[in-house]
Amino acid sequence: MGTAKSLLCTDREIADLYERHYQTLYRVCFMYMKNIADTEDAVQNTFINLIKNGKGFQNAEHEKAWLIRTAMNICKNSLKHWWRKRINLEDCGFLSIEPCFTIDETLEAVLELPEKYKAVVYLYYYEGYKTAEIAGILHKPQSTVRNLLSEARQILKNKIGDNG
Repeated sequence: MGTAKSLLCTDREIADLYERHYQTLYRVCFMYMKNIADTEDAVQNTFINLIKNGKGFQNAEHEKAWLIRTAMNICKNSLKHWWRKRINLEDCGFLSIEPCFTIDETLEAVLELPEKYKAVVYLYYYEGYKTAEIAGILHKPQSTVRNLLSEARQILKNKIGDNG
């Protein structure tokens, strides 16, 4: 037996973990997938990976960071899948349902950012992570995260103006 104790001992603990992180993971996945069906699949696959791996965590922040990183990887892999190159899912009528959160002008602009900026902007402004924490989640140097944030701010300022 390993020394790391999995937090996933009971159905109740799994349900609690799901309740704690569903909204965050949904928003992270929606940033990439941009439609409800694929977003829900990605969130579900994130939790399936967690259950299959029986991952033990050092603390609550490690738990959240692992889930976010796993969700991002699932979304990126899904977007690279060969099937996506054959069909444009946005053309399907069943994807026109609204997400379970409000997309204001600012979030719409964030969703339109190039891939390299989306995650850092979302994690910094919407989830409240510090640049050092984002660097750990994304496996990037802190200076890269700060540069990406700076560049993204400039893009957003040009796109939606300076309302501050």
